[in-house]
Amino acid sequence: MAQQEFSVKRIGPIAIVAVVVILLVVFWSRMTVTINSGEAGVLFKTLTNGVDTENTYGEGFHFLLPWDKMIVYNVRQQEIAEEMNVLSSNGLEIKADVSAWYRPNYSKLGFLHQQIGNAYLRVVVIPALRSSARSVIGRYTPEQIYSTKRDAIQVEIFEETKAILDDKFVELDNVLIRSIILPPTIKSAIESKLKQEQESLEYEFKLQKAQKEAERQRIDAEGKAAANKILNASLTDKILQEKGISATVKLAESPNSKVVIIGNSKDGMPLILGDIK
Repeated sequence: MAQQEFSVKRIGPIAIVAVVVILLVVFWSRMTVTINSGEAGVLFKTLTNGVDTENTYGEGFHFLLPWDKMIVYNVRQQEIAEEMNVLSSNGLEIKADVSAWYRPNYSKLGFLHQQIGNAYLRVVVIPALRSSARSVIGRYTPEQIYSTKRDAIQVEIFEETKAILDDKFVELDNVLIRSIILPPTIKSAIESKLKQEQESLEYEFKLQKAQKEAERQRIDAEGKAAANKILNASLTDKILQEKGISATVKLAESPNSKVVIIGNSKDGMPLILGDIK
C-alpha cells in the first residue's frame, strides 16, 4: 500500500511536467513570434484591451500569451504607381502617371491597425493620391502642365496628399510625376507654340546684341571725335612750327640723301625733297 502511494506521488509531478511539455509543443507557435527585418508588430490582447496602441514591437523574437495575436506590418518605404485620367483647367483630358513613396508611421502603428487596418494602401493611400492629383492638375492648363509647371504640380500633389495621410498614420516621403500624356493635337500645338517662342527669343537676343554693338560703335566714334577735337584745338601755328624745326634738325642729321628747303610760302614749314629712308 505504501509503495502504491509512493508511486502515485511520483507519477503526479511527472504527469504535470508532461502535460506542460505537451501544451508548450502544441501552443509554441502561438506563444512566440519572430518579426523580421523591415517589419514591426501590433499586439492584439484578446482577453483585455484589444489592440495595444501604446507599443510598437520591433524586429526580433517575442513571447506572447497563447490567446493573444501579433499582427506584422511592413514598415519599409514602399511605392505605389497610379495611372489616371484627369481634366485640366480648360476641361481637356490628360493621362498622368504618378507614383508615391510611403510607409506606415512606426510609432502610430497600433492606431493605424485599430482605425484602418492592414489594407491601408487601398483604403487611404491610393484614394488620397488620386484625389490630390486630380485637384492639383485641374488648376493648370495643358501648356503649363507640359512645359513650365511640372515641378510645381509635383510639389503641390505631395503637400496635399501628405496632409491627408498624416491624419491617417501614414508617412509620405515623396510624390513623382513619371509621365504626362496630352492628346496628340494639343501636344503638337503646344510644341509649335514653344518653338515659335524660342525663335522669337533668339531673334530678340540677336536684336539686342546688334543694338549693343551699334551703341558701342557710336560711343567709340564719339570718343575719337572728341579726342580729335581736343588735339586740333591744341595744335597752334607756333606748336606746328616748333615741331617742324625739330623735324628739320633731325633730317639734317640723317645720312640719307635729301633736299630740304627751309620755310615755305604758307606757314614757314620745311619742304623735303628726295628719298628718305
